[in-house]
Amino acid sequence: MAAYGLYTHIASNRLRSMLLLAGLFVLIYVMVFAGALIAEVMRSDGRTVNFYVAAATRDLIQAFPWATIAAVLWIVIAYFFHQKIIDVVTGGRDVTRAEQPRLYNLLENLCISRGIPMPRLKIMESPALNAFATGLNPRQYAVTVTSGLLAALDDREMEAVLGHELTHIRNGDVQMMVVAVIIAGVIGFAGELLFRMFFNGGIRFGGGRSSSSSDSNRKGGGGGAIVAVLLAVALIALAWFLSQVVRLALSRSREFLADAGSVELTKDPDAMISALRKIENRGELPGATSAVMELCVDNPREGFADLFATHPSVDSRVQALVKFAGGHDPGPLAPPLDEGVSPTGPAASGTANDDGSAPGPWGPHSNLSGPDASPLPRKYRDALKLWQKHFPNGPWGLR
Repeated sequence: MAAYGLYTHIASNRLRSMLLLAGLFVLIYVMVFAGALIAEVMRSDGRTVNFYVAAATRDLIQAFPWATIAAVLWIVIAYFFHQKIIDVVTGGRDVTRAEQPRLYNLLENLCISRGIPMPRLKIMESPALNAFATGLNPRQYAVTVTSGLLAALDDREMEAVLGHELTHIRNGDVQMMVVAVIIAGVIGFAGELLFRMFFNGGIRFGGGRSSSSSDSNRKGGGGGAIVAVLLAVALIALAWFLSQVVRLALSRSREFLADAGSVELTKDPDAMISALRKIENRGELPGATSAVMELCVDNPREGFADLFATHPSVDSRVQALVKFAGGHDPGPLAPPLDEGVSPTGPAASGTANDDGSAPGPWGPHSNLSGPDASPLPRKYRDALKLWQKHFPNGPWGLR
């Protein structure tokens, strides 16, 4: 269907997402068929490819209801326990208004302004700048914010990020992504299991059927078994690849809409742009799985030639906000330090050092930050450290 406005884009995206999720279920049956092919090769003498395909098709029909029940059961388990799993992985904890009045009030005001149920608020202790929403129903909805993000963003920027996450909840993105990650995880687990069983289990072709089998079924000798195995391996690889593509399609298509939804909530495109520029390349959550990173505002992990990136680039998201929401782009900030230093510091406030000298690259207590308080790359820091060692009072005089 054609999409002309924000809400028709949301409806269109939801329809496409449902079709993609249905495609993930189809890939589960492809994996079952591939497993059946390998099983038939294991228990049969050398037969033709047609024999193995026909036998695997019969096995698929018999296993169809059981495969469906297993997939649904896995989703049900995740429905009740996925939040606890994410909290264990990320270390997120619930916070109250008394503990985080600023953050709590910002989120509550957004919810009240649009009649959105208030999700639980969680804090993750990390210097990374990121946030994500989770939950499969209104009682489970939660927004998790890193302590680094809370320290780096002002109220306008933080409100924009919270609006982004609330939009994910309101549009049903969170449920869709959790289900997609679960099903794709099943496909990946099954594929790895089949590969390990086949290549590491010392499996030999044939040996399970009597040598008196009809010549018509054994026509082709072991060649048919080899072709059947190659077909199974190709199907497993294809199912895994397509499951990852579906996950990426679901994730990437929703970030633009969440950015637009944040602007619709806050009426402040510049705040969303500024928040994205601060978060850019500073959102890596140490120890977090790829599934958790897919839920975040920004995922700095990149795949081959950006093919497997779960989020559109910050530049493309900012350009969309400039073009369609009338925002203004201040440009990218300086890249972060390798060891992950916070972007805030003395240089940001303009205060003097302990000895009264001005902050900056020449002061003995300098944090080696630029005028925008964004840490300099390592090669520049190393050069500045040498200058500090030999010229502690500046480049024009020795101490």
